[in-house]
Amino acid sequence: MDTHIWILYEQHVDFTNFLSEKIRSYNNEHSAYHRESRQKGAVRPLHLIVTDQHQQWVGGLTAEVYWGWVEIHKFWFHEEYRGKGLGSKLLAQAEIAAQEMGAKKALLTTYSFQARTFYEERGYQVVGEIKDYPPGSSYYTMVKPFDAEEGCL
Repeated sequence: MDTHIWILYEQHVDFTNFLSEKIRSYNNEHSAYHRESRQKGAVRPLHLIVTDQHQQWVGGLTAEVYWGWVEIHKFWFHEEYRGKGLGSKLLAQAEIAAQEMGAKKALLTTYSFQARTFYEERGYQVVGEIKDYPPGSSYYTMVKPFDAEEGCL
């Protein structure tokens, strides 16, 4: 077997797409869940948008529901709206909507300089930590089971 390793220091979209397709194919072959998630409508978006009195966006949350989970991707508020209970209300509404869509658990990531404490106060638990990422901070994976009897993962 004769091979050669090429090292590139710029984006290579075709190669990235090649690897993505090969990994997707492998996952589809070995995981029914991955295969099913590729079907149209299997991964369902969830967006909660908060507007002010002028219908301007001041914050919100984006997530996806699949595999019985809700994965929260983005959650942000303009600074003047923070600390007033709006985040708690929005997260609770997102969890209810996700459960109505079939989610049994929630998954999210956050940095130590972001909202770890906020999420912990609302029942999320750290299940993974990468220290010094970025340097001087930690990166956390957090989960919350919606069924209290399940406990945390």
